[in-house]
Amino acid sequence: MSRTDLLADAFTIVRNAVMAGKENADVPASGTIKAVLEIMQKESYIETFKLIEDKKQGIFRIYLKYVYDKPAIKNIKRISRPSLRIYVKHGKVPSVLRGRGLAIISTSKGILTDKEARESGLGGEVIAYIW
Repeated sequence: MSRTDLLADAFTIVRNAVMAGKENADVPASGTIKAVLEIMQKESYIETFKLIEDKKQGIFRIYLKYVYDKPAIKNIKRISRPSLRIYVKHGKVPSVLRGRGLAIISTSKGILTDKEARESGLGGEVIAYIW
């Protein structure tokens, strides 16, 4: 199976695991996915994640977070995709659910949250919305 959008596949795996009430999910490893998972962990959407070595590219095991038996991630949505890239300028960085959600932006300084991008005055490619 050829994968053209690893990030969208990872989001789908996490979304399905949350809807099924699983404790963890396994996604293929990449540098971009690691940066997104670090942001999700910092913003308390997941408990933690670890790299599991295999003979190929590796796998990230994501431990999902539940608060009072309700998932911390209500939805996760891929915005910019390979067939349609979405870019924003520094003044137009989106806010998700009036600040209660999280937008992940790929900037020239790395992958940042919408708040960090606004504070740094950076725009970039809108990767995903999480709430």
